[in-house]
Amino acid sequence: MSDKKEQIKTADLKDRHEAELRSLLSNKQEELRKARFKHALGQLRETHILRGLRLDVAKINTVLTQRKAQAEAGT
Repeated sequence: MSDKKEQIKTADLKDRHEAELRSLLSNKQEELRKARFKHALGQLRETHILRGLRLDVAKINTVLTQRKAQAEAGT
């Protein structure tokens, strides 16, 4: 896990394909799981990473949900 990662911007997510978003979501969830485990063991020094990862997961889920709603409204 990289220490100095920037948060994902929602505008950047909207330009990506759904498969890419799902892959990114999976990766971020795995990073979050590992960071939580390190935090529980007292090995995570930069605890702000947890919040950033949670926000990234939420942003990706929001974009996916919006796309699903648009697809259902279009049919």
